[in-house]
Amino acid sequence: MDTIFALATARGRSGVSIVRLSGPKAFEAAHQLTKREIPVRKPVLAEVVDAAGELVDQALVLGFAEGGSFTGEAVIEFQLHGSPAIIAAVLGLLGDIDGLRLAEPGEFTRRAMQNGCLDLAQVEGLADLIDAETEAQRRQAVKVFSGALGEKAEAWRKDLIRAAALLEATIDFADEDVPVDVSPEVQDLTGGVRQELDKTAEGVGAAERIRDGFEIAIVGPPNIGKSTLLNMLAGREAAITSSVAGTTRDIIEVRMDLRGLPVTFLDTAGLRDTDDEVEGIGISRAVARAETADLRVFLLDGSECDVALAKQADDIVVQGKSDQSGAGVSGLTGDGVPELLDRAYAVLESRAAGAGLAIRERHRVALVKASVALSACDEELRFGMDRAEIAAEELRTAVRALESMIGRVDVESVLDEIFASFCLGK
Repeated sequence: MDTIFALATARGRSGVSIVRLSGPKAFEAAHQLTKREIPVRKPVLAEVVDAAGELVDQALVLGFAEGGSFTGEAVIEFQLHGSPAIIAAVLGLLGDIDGLRLAEPGEFTRRAMQNGCLDLAQVEGLADLIDAETEAQRRQAVKVFSGALGEKAEAWRKDLIRAAALLEATIDFADEDVPVDVSPEVQDLTGGVRQELDKTAEGVGAAERIRDGFEIAIVGPPNIGKSTLLNMLAGREAAITSSVAGTTRDIIEVRMDLRGLPVTFLDTAGLRDTDDEVEGIGISRAVARAETADLRVFLLDGSECDVALAKQADDIVVQGKSDQSGAGVSGLTGDGVPELLDRAYAVLESRAAGAGLAIRERHRVALVKASVALSACDEELRFGMDRAEIAAEELRTAVRALESMIGRVDVESVLDEIFASFCLGK
């Protein structure tokens, strides 16, 4: 097996940069660069030298033994001064050592999974943790990275294996004088698991919104202050504002952190009947995007919009340009904006509360597949123990679905896509 290496911190100038090695030659390579033995889990201040013995940098070197590292392999970390020239020199020296090569994107994490240090769900949680921009995203990612979903899946798997064992015993000893009606216990086990599977699958939608972000569309008639409100929320001139009706044609997006929740506010074209072809296209796009948004904020002037857009239960309706009307919200002065954000946060936070441990569509598909198989198993048992073999096969289908969710089987098709999103040093 090759020993891999890569820069594990961001490129560019910094106070400290870390170069990581993983594999059987990690400690040998560290000795070659420092001319000293590196102990396990005891930081050492060492001089890194080139082939001619010239000093490249002073580094804090930390070693991890096989079985006690992130990847499960022998690992060395060089904590160097964050100079691009130093990093380039050290990477060059490592590349000249036989048996060492630059890591591919995500290869450290992939090795951790292959060596049993992480399951696939934890890998996905780690990817989300690295990309987390808000507190809600961080909390969700940490929960999955900690292995909570894998632990839950393992508990379900044990119950299903117990149920399968009961059925297999009935099949194997069909001619013996043993109790054969195990269906009540089997159905009790499968029923409990199926209920949890269905509940967990229902939370995937909310979890995906936390990871990808909620969308809030600001809609209403022309010249009601939508773009001005967006600029107020963004803290910059994100959208062009003018007194000319129909100025906004394209949808303007501003991403922000709403008290820990990732939210994208959308400024849309003013809703009205128009003979202008280009403005009409903008209005059509505004309506389509608003209909798919998680929440709509209707800015009104006391009259109804000319273009129909159905309001949904949680949508917020408020008077625009309160600086002129004395009520509602104003992007110009900021009046009513805190209250508007309070209302929007309350709606989205209640939806986010429904998020569970499963955070991806892949998880939901596996959970649903397992639940469907358990339902089929229960249906077979209703015909009596003569159908026990078919029921047992349905149980095995459910177990395989859960195992695919955490990366034990049938995951090769998704591995490359997942690991490609990681940086070289992860």
